[in-house]
Amino acid sequence: MKKVNLFLLAFFSLFFCNCNGKNAQIVVENSLDFDRKGEMAEVATANLKADFGNKSYVLKNEKGEEVAYQLSVDKKSLIFLADVPAGAKTVYTLQEGTPAPVAIKTNARFVPERSDDFAWENDIAAFRMYGAALEKIENPSNGVDIWMKYRDEPVMDSIYAGRLRKLSYHEDNGLGGFDSYDVKHTLGAGGNALYTDKFWIGDAFDSHIIHECGPLRSVFSLVYDTIKVGETYYKEIITITTEAGSILNKAVVRYEGLEQPIRLAAGIFMHGDSVNTVFDRKNNTLAYTKNTVTNKGIDKGQTYIGMYVPVVTSEAFYEDRHIAILSDYVIGSDFTYYFGGAWNGWKFPSEQDWLTALTQFSQAKRTPLKITTI
Repeated sequence: MKKVNLFLLAFFSLFFCNCNGKNAQIVVENSLDFDRKGEMAEVATANLKADFGNKSYVLKNEKGEEVAYQLSVDKKSLIFLADVPAGAKTVYTLQEGTPAPVAIKTNARFVPERSDDFAWENDIAAFRMYGAALEKIENPSNGVDIWMKYRDEPVMDSIYAGRLRKLSYHEDNGLGGFDSYDVKHTLGAGGNALYTDKFWIGDAFDSHIIHECGPLRSVFSLVYDTIKVGETYYKEIITITTEAGSILNKAVVRYEGLEQPIRLAAGIFMHGDSVNTVFDRKNNTLAYTKNTVTNKGIDKGQTYIGMYVPVVTSEAFYEDRHIAILSDYVIGSDFTYYFGGAWNGWKFPSEQDWLTALTQFSQAKRTPLKITTI
């Protein structure tokens, strides 16, 4: 009789354990005084007790609606866009089932057909940095170019394809976006450089690595073998993460070479049609507004560019047509900052909308969503 009871106890224990595993709950808490809508949440899959290697799962919100998610390449983390009201919490449930296809919101790829560009995008804006083949034509930098877009889905492949059909991407040809920002040999829309008495801006990247690509997050690294600072050369490795719904890209920068006291500049190249700059020392954000005009002189509103630098050791300053901020830097260490932009023709109708989003972005990074699992 005792053996039977022990067997039943083991059976029911296993049954309830499996049920809990099938319906793990993810509690996402927002302690700030504004709504966090469409913000990326990340949870370790080990805490979900799910077998992603052999089973499929559906994530649902409190209304029972399916929520798209993405697994990391090693299946060790799960990310999704969470909606959490101010000062509240939202519960998401993971259960066995077949998820719907996830709409692609991010993309990143090497573009050899356009002089070795590396381009990436999310649902807000598209960007590119310049590769070695362009050095035969121009004098490119390690700065950032930004493209305006007006569709949630990826558009950069269509824009590049249009170029092959002689459709200039400096005009709006109905392909979902266009380029109205000049970089030249500058920091562009949020690039970085080592700084002594000047910006030591680099040249084109030498190699790239794609770590992860969409649909909700894409991660890649660009390697610059020779960044000159005076008579000394450094190697730069920048790893960039773009996420669906995020107004800024995350950049983790490391310079390798001779150790010396030095600072790192993060900045924005200012055009002749500049409108406004705003440096918020409290939140360590830098914002720049310019008029958006195509190569044919067509007025397309305004472009907004922004940065958030967690550790800043200077006020914003103007130099060589840039607005920039400085941070102390130790050669060989990782330095993290954020950069990006938007267009008033897509998601941010006014400059104030952009400035508010930038402030809330910095506050959200300093006070992350609290995530627990049940």
